[in-house]
Amino acid sequence: MLHSFRFRLLVAFAIVVLVAVGAVSFFVSRTTGGEIQQFGERSEQMRFSRVEFELYRYYRARGSWEGIQPSVEQWGNLYGHRIILTDANGKVVADSDGKLLGQQYSSSVPGKRLPPISEGSAALRLFPGPGGSNLPRAPSSPEGITPGILYINPQSSAGLPSPASLSQSVSRFLLWGALMAVAIALLFTFFLSRRISAPVKALVFATRQLGQGDLSRRVMLKDRGEMGELAQAFNSMAGNLERAEKLQRNMVADVAHELRTPLSNIRGYLEAIRDGVVKPDVEAIRSLDEEAALLSRLVDDLQELSLAEAGALKLDCQKEDISDVIKQSVDTKKAQAIVKGVALSINLPENLPLVDIDSHRIKQVLGNLLDNAIAHTENGGSVVVSADKQDNRVMVSIIDTGEGIPAEELGNIFERFYRVDKSRTRSTGGYGLGLTIARRLVEAHGGRIEVQSEVGKGSRFSFTVPAQT
Repeated sequence: MLHSFRFRLLVAFAIVVLVAVGAVSFFVSRTTGGEIQQFGERSEQMRFSRVEFELYRYYRARGSWEGIQPSVEQWGNLYGHRIILTDANGKVVADSDGKLLGQQYSSSVPGKRLPPISEGSAALRLFPGPGGSNLPRAPSSPEGITPGILYINPQSSAGLPSPASLSQSVSRFLLWGALMAVAIALLFTFFLSRRISAPVKALVFATRQLGQGDLSRRVMLKDRGEMGELAQAFNSMAGNLERAEKLQRNMVADVAHELRTPLSNIRGYLEAIRDGVVKPDVEAIRSLDEEAALLSRLVDDLQELSLAEAGALKLDCQKEDISDVIKQSVDTKKAQAIVKGVALSINLPENLPLVDIDSHRIKQVLGNLLDNAIAHTENGGSVVVSADKQDNRVMVSIIDTGEGIPAEELGNIFERFYRVDKSRTRSTGGYGLGLTIARRLVEAHGGRIEVQSEVGKGSRFSFTVPAQT
């Protein structure tokens, strides 16, 4: 569980979400708290300055504090602070709570039933300015008199929140909001990780089934992204493996079948000779030799095919004139074409470039393709060999007017032991290895081979070889 892809994905997403939300919450909380604190301080200062100014104006206008109590109560209720005003001798002339009027007051006197004044309390001495000035003067001014002392308690007596408590409330809401965001993000991450890991689990399960031999296993994903491409690649690989495994089984069965026939014939002849049914004369020996030659050719073809497929086939490539190679290959098949009643001809342009090939192997390719074309062309038909230069390659084509190949069979025509007509015997259909060997030999030269065909009209087999530069 701890090493699963889904768990690691969930942990990674969770860490990213926690770091992001935590960082945002931290910086927002710090910034908001600072701004609230500064705003509160500015607001308090403005309120205190306002009270100070109003008291100064009142005293200047009346010359005493008589009748100031209602104003102080109003300011206390308005600003949410307890306001106490004393005269110069410390006698309370106004109290926003109305409890200490006429009493001697000092914030340091013990036993007073007044909430303790914090360090932030304001104690302001008010002075009328000289010459009728409306601005307060400093306490040290020798020309001023002390009309009173103002005490303002910063603790709210009306239940209004202070800047510190407001900042704490905002931080608390930010914390809860962050926790809720993390919870929601983790929930979405959980389902997202399931959605992402589900295709991976499906691929892992299918891979295990494939490894256990179930080559029919496929992954059905509708994802159009990388996971969908991975699933398609897996399905393609599984299809190729299934096809290769099927071809391998068919090859083993075909090899066993092809070996069984000549071996059975040889064994039958030998048993007949042993039992005296057949005399060991020239005819019997010739038949045995033909069957042995068939076996030898089949084994040689299989060995050559295995070398080509393993990439271990050795080529002796040299500069060759492809026209000479084609002419020599056609000359060896003329007698076979005459016996079949097929017109075999060459159509070659002049000045074809030299090619870099193993002439023996290319003659083998041409021989296999010519055998196939002549075998599948009826009496009166024709087979034409042509060549043409294409960029840095030369394309050789063998065109016949034979029976053609059905479109659904073209994809398998180069497979081992594959025959279009399953009823054909070796005399007409061969072993089904000629075209496979031809393809491998052409590919070993770095070329490609292809076929175009139409039933009833004939076929065109073409292959390319590298031109000498």
